[in-house]
Amino acid sequence: MRRKLWFLKILVFVLAGIAVLSWVVMSLWNWLLPSLFNGAHEIGYLQAIGVLVLSKILFGRFGPRGGHGHCGHRRLDRMTPEEREKFQSGIAAGKAQS
Repeated sequence: MRRKLWFLKILVFVLAGIAVLSWVVMSLWNWLLPSLFNGAHEIGYLQAIGVLVLSKILFGRFGPRGGHGHCGHRRLDRMTPEEREKFQSGIAAGKAQS
């Protein structure tokens, strides 16, 4: 029962987040684009959701996920202290050359 309630809470939270994000996109679009570009028209709520989906397709994930941070930490954890020191000194030498 708790698992179903937890899932329902998460689902409501995600749907509310999508709704708010879509409203923000619609508001910003309607405020900025028609005044910046003569051919741009105002969009509706469903079109704002479409813009979000299109941006997800074109640019990937939403939010802070992604990047290379976690993979590098795992690699450093598997190194011996000597390998780690050699690796970090190589990075420092590369930054000094830049």
